[in-house]
Amino acid sequence: MDDVLFRRALEEDAPDIQRLIEASIRVLGGKYYNPKEVESSLIHLFGVDSTMIRDGTYFVAVVDQKVVGSGGWSYRLTPFGGDQATDVRNAAFRDPLKDPAIIRAMYVHPEWARRNIGQRIIRACEQAARVAGFAKMELVATLSGVDFYLKQGYAQQERVDIPLPDGAVIGAYRMTKQATDITSG
Repeated sequence: MDDVLFRRALEEDAPDIQRLIEASIRVLGGKYYNPKEVESSLIHLFGVDSTMIRDGTYFVAVVDQKVVGSGGWSYRLTPFGGDQATDVRNAAFRDPLKDPAIIRAMYVHPEWARRNIGQRIIRACEQAARVAGFAKMELVATLSGVDFYLKQGYAQQERVDIPLPDGAVIGAYRMTKQATDITSG
């Protein structure tokens, strides 16, 4: 994996991240969601979160100047979704002494899936959140991500149905992990 550069996302990465999200949701998410759900989710839910980029908590994997993976963690109350998911956005801060850090916006390009890119990004996110004082991680996993997160040591909690303005519903699961279960490798 020497040809993959892992770094913090920059604002100028946003168009490439958006293309990555669209490819990931259409191909990998398309195995779990119908075409209406996929397209609706790209309009109303999944997209670039510019706040995470500005906060310095969003990472990208780059190969030959192409973004092939992304993901981040957040100390804000927003649980999921890109800039367009205005119904769930909340810029207020979480308290690391009582609230979990949120793992968010994990995407891998379908051509780069199953090459440990997601695993390396999530480890970087978990370590950074732990250094920031968070004792627990939480995320909302799409159906296409549940198995990945289980393999990363997350425990599946309750199902979460995310209604979208056009009537589509995106099924997902809330998942958690204790910081003591986070490895450095």
